[in-house]
Amino acid sequence: MQMEVLDDAAAVARRAAEVIAAAAGEAVAARGCFIAAVSGGRSPWAMLRALAGQKLPWEKIHVVQVDERVAPEGHADRNLTHLRTSLLDHAPLPPDHIHAMPVEATDLEAAAQRYARTLQEIAGSPPVLDLVHLGLGPDGHTASLVPGDPVLEITESDVAMTEVYQERRRMTLTYPILNRSRRILWLVTGKEKTEMLARLRDGDRAIPAGRVHRDQAVILADRAAAVGFVSN
Repeated sequence: MQMEVLDDAAAVARRAAEVIAAAAGEAVAARGCFIAAVSGGRSPWAMLRALAGQKLPWEKIHVVQVDERVAPEGHADRNLTHLRTSLLDHAPLPPDHIHAMPVEATDLEAAAQRYARTLQEIAGSPPVLDLVHLGLGPDGHTASLVPGDPVLEITESDVAMTEVYQERRRMTLTYPILNRSRRILWLVTGKEKTEMLARLRDGDRAIPAGRVHRDQAVILADRAAAVGFVSN
């Protein structure tokens, strides 16, 4: 696992956009397309806005969701809402190349399996994502893999539903597909993340984030989160 420490959250977002753009170019050259999974949060919104300014083969790029809250379409709680305004409003990405998690479905368990099939259609069987962007919560969660949730133990499905966390259920990618991905890009900003950042970097499997494979992973952190760290 590599780690870069940058001055602030804005610098992290810009650097993340550069990493994703480079990965996209490599994937398109090697396999003809680039499939990235994106998490929610304010740093990713800035990252996506910076990415929108990059000259990329947008018609060969597909974006899938790492996780999503169960909320109505267009709701501010939905990661999709911010994904669309950060990326689609500023980049020529075909609208149908953003693959939304179907969290408005009546049968959410069936919807999770339907999304798993969507991933197979665009990324193979089993699906292999080119890049997965992940964040890190102050409780050590990543995606919607939160401490104590049964979803942490799922090994036979790439997409699953969580229990209620911070007032909402969520649909999330699970460890199997995260750990098959070609590259993991962690964005960690804010002083409240310092303890968990140390545990992530040390490979502490007691926190959910620590169970994501470390091979081909890079952490981009701001100085507030990386107090006392030296980047590799």
